[in-house]
Amino acid sequence: MRKCIDFDSKFADYTSRWMQEHAKEYRNFDAMEADMPRVYMTFLNTPARWLDGVTPGAYFTQFEDPKDLVDWMVEYVEKEVPVPDLLLDQIQAVGKPCEKRLVTLLKDESAPEEARMTAVGLLREMESTQPKMLYIEWQLNREVKDELADNGLDSLKAMGPVVVQPMLQAMPRANEAGQEAMLDVLADYPGNEQVFQLAIRLFRENKKRRALFASYLGKLGDDRALPELMEAANDENTGYLDFIELRSAIEALGGVAPEREFENDPEYDALFGVDR
Repeated sequence: MRKCIDFDSKFADYTSRWMQEHAKEYRNFDAMEADMPRVYMTFLNTPARWLDGVTPGAYFTQFEDPKDLVDWMVEYVEKEVPVPDLLLDQIQAVGKPCEKRLVTLLKDESAPEEARMTAVGLLREMESTQPKMLYIEWQLNREVKDELADNGLDSLKAMGPVVVQPMLQAMPRANEAGQEAMLDVLADYPGNEQVFQLAIRLFRENKKRRALFASYLGKLGDDRALPELMEAANDENTGYLDFIELRSAIEALGGVAPEREFENDPEYDALFGVDR
């Protein structure tokens, strides 16, 4: 029978007792705190009565069934008990057999979001590409603020070039937020006309976020963007921080940014002070 034991609480109790017993061995609290990694290792390797004599470090290594391990993680979340790092470590140690079960969890929209977020992180640590198409699907009709989709996007970035073609194929079906999210990945892979046209359109349409889209245009390396970047850099309504990003993009494309003065610019003043 699975138990959702609060390992954090057990370690806190262990640390409290240890500090009381060993306080005189340290010249100050900082020295004691610096020794915490060693104390934690001692905790992991000390047989515990609350684990029937098993050491905390070995407890989860007894279990290797992927379904049991992943379901156990979900159960921790549902019971609002901190998920032990030791359990997550064991899921990663079991490796590929757990990938399929984690992807199944990702597809379960009734599962707690925290558990699904944890699954995304685990799969990323395992360098799994199995959920690639699922993460792309999450981008298609996403909201602007969507932590789960953002987490999936981070994993797509980490997967490298294998995501480029399926993302390009999915791009026309994505809403505005989805296209913008995918651009964040695709900007790292220049040379596609569809991606360039998306980046230049978003640059034109989002004056309050010019810096972001300028950075994408700089990455894409297409000097057709130079006239619009130069125009924005010369715009007297462009603040200092946006100008810095515009200048960087212009120079990345082989251009020469205009010289600008930022008299009475609040962003400049905030960074450098008003005495110039």
